[in-house]
Amino acid sequence: MALNLAMSPLRRRHCFLVLGCVLFVPFCCFILFSVPDVSSEQLLIQRIAELQVKLQYLDSMYRTRQEDLRRLTEHIDLLALPPNASALLAAPVPELRPEVKQLLKNMSGMAAAQGVHPPFSLRMPSSYHFLPHLLDDVSSLRLAYLLSKGRLGVSVVLGVPTVKREKQSYLMDTLNNLIEGMTVEEANDSLIVVFIAETDMEYVLQVAKEIEFRFAAYIESGLIEVLAPSAGYYPDFGKLRITLGDSPERVRWRSKQNLDFAYLMSYSQSKGTFYVQLEDDILAKPQYISEMKKFAIDKTSKKEAWFVLDFCQLGFIGKMFKSAELPWLITFFQMFYNDKPVDWLLDHLLYTKVCNYEKNNDICKREKARKWIHYKPSLFQHIGTHSSLKGKVQKLKDKQFGKVALFFPHANPEAEITSDIKHYKQYTLRRAYLGETFYWGLLPQPGDHLIFKFATPIPIRSYLFKSGNAEHPSDKFYNTTVEVLPVAAPRWLSPPSSNLTSDGFVIVGKFDSAGIARGSVDDALGRIQALRLNVHSDSENWAILSEIHIQDEVEPR
Repeated sequence: MALNLAMSPLRRRHCFLVLGCVLFVPFCCFILFSVPDVSSEQLLIQRIAELQVKLQYLDSMYRTRQEDLRRLTEHIDLLALPPNASALLAAPVPELRPEVKQLLKNMSGMAAAQGVHPPFSLRMPSSYHFLPHLLDDVSSLRLAYLLSKGRLGVSVVLGVPTVKREKQSYLMDTLNNLIEGMTVEEANDSLIVVFIAETDMEYVLQVAKEIEFRFAAYIESGLIEVLAPSAGYYPDFGKLRITLGDSPERVRWRSKQNLDFAYLMSYSQSKGTFYVQLEDDILAKPQYISEMKKFAIDKTSKKEAWFVLDFCQLGFIGKMFKSAELPWLITFFQMFYNDKPVDWLLDHLLYTKVCNYEKNNDICKREKARKWIHYKPSLFQHIGTHSSLKGKVQKLKDKQFGKVALFFPHANPEAEITSDIKHYKQYTLRRAYLGETFYWGLLPQPGDHLIFKFATPIPIRSYLFKSGNAEHPSDKFYNTTVEVLPVAAPRWLSPPSSNLTSDGFVIVGKFDSAGIARGSVDDALGRIQALRLNVHSDSENWAILSEIHIQDEVEPR
C-alpha cells in the first residue's frame, strides 16, 4: 500500500493514522473477545491506553515525515522555477511607491504580485536560531560515531549520557546493572542508548570498543546503541555568559549537559513510545522496565494528562516522558542552555505550562503535581561519588530507593581463612566466607593472596567470587587468578606447564572485566586442600568480595 504524495496533508495524516489503527485491529479484536470478568475489563482499558500512547507516538513520527516532505516540496518548487524567476520577482511595479515595492519583493506566501506567485514559505525559528554556531560547520548535526542495529518501535528507550571522568567511570557497572535488571521480554522491548558526550575520537572509540567487547551479545541483539556527536555540535564554551553567579567552569559544565540531553533526546525520539533519562552512575531495581511501563499505562488509562513520571527523587535521573512530547524539552533546553541547570529548566517548563500568575503558589504546586507524578518507592539510586564536574564530590542518595543488598551469603565448606590484604573495620574475609557481611580490603598489591585452606580436602564442583557491590561498584579485583592446590597433582601437570605455579597451585580461572570469577575444577585434579586468589598487579581502588561460593557437592535441583 503506497500513500499518494499528491493528496492533501490532512488526508495523508488520516491515511497514516488509519494504517496504524489497522495494524492494531487484530490486537484489539483479540482483547474484545476475551473479556469474561472485571479484571479482564480492566486489562482491556489498560491495553487501549497503551494503544493511545502508541498512536500518539506514531502521529508524532508522521508529523516528522510530513515536515521532511514539505521541505522536499519546497526544494522541488525552487528547481522548477523558470530561468527568469528572479527577474520576475524583482520586476518594478511603477504604480506603487518604492517602499511598498520593496515590501512586496521581500514578502513570501502572498497570493499574487503582478501575476507572480512566489514559491517561498514563512520560515519559523529553528535550532539554528538558538544555536547559531551549528551553521558554522556543515557536519555539526551529523553523528561522529554510531554503533547500532537499527532497533525501532520499542516501548521504552533508556538514554544514558556519559562523559570522561577525572577519577573513575561507573558506566560499565551501570550498563551491567540495567541489563541484569531486565527479563528477556523486557530486553526485547527496550533500547539502551549510550551517548558518549565527548569529541575526542580516541576516547570515544576506546569506550565504544569496551562496550562492544563486554556487551557483545546485547550490541548484536540491538538492545544497546552507542553514539557520539560531531565537534561542531558544541559552541565555544569560553564565550558563554556567566549566569547565576556560578564559576565559568560550572557554567560550562551545566550548559554542556543541557546540550547533551537535547542531543540524546533528539536521537532517541523516533526509537520508542516512552523515553527515560538516566545517568551513567546509577543502580536500578529488578524488572524496573515493567514497573515504569505499567505505571505509565495506568496513569494514561485514568485520563491523567501527565508530562513527567518521576522514578527517582534525585536530579534528572529516572524521568520518563512520552517520546511524542520530547520536542518541548529539546527546544526549551536549546533556548536556555546557557542560563540554568537542566533539572531547573524542566521545573520552569512545567511552571510555564500550568501555573497562573494570578493564583497563589499552592494552586501552582497542585497543578504541577498533576503533570509531574512521583512513583514510590524509587526505582533508581545514584551510586557515583565523583561528579563529572572537576573537583565535585557528591554523595547524594535517594532515600525512597530503600536498602540495597551489599552481599550474598552462601554455606561454604569449613576452612581456615587468611589474607595478605588488610581489611577495613569489621569487613573481614572470614566473616564474608561465613556469609555474615562482605569482605573489604585496602589496595591490593602484586603477590597478595587470599587463601581458603579446607579442614578436610574436598572435590570442588564449582566456585564463584563476585567483587564490588552496589554502593562501591569499582572496588573490584583486577588481574587476579583463582588457583587450587590438589592433594596429589596429576602427572600431566608438571613444570613448565603454564597453569602450574612454582609452589604447586593450579590456575583454574581468573576475574573478568566485570570483577567476577566463575568456573569449575577439573575432576582429574581430585581432592583440593586449598584455594587461593592471587593478585598480579596494583589497584587504584580497594577491593570488595560481595559473594563467595565454593561448592563441593552437587546442589539438589
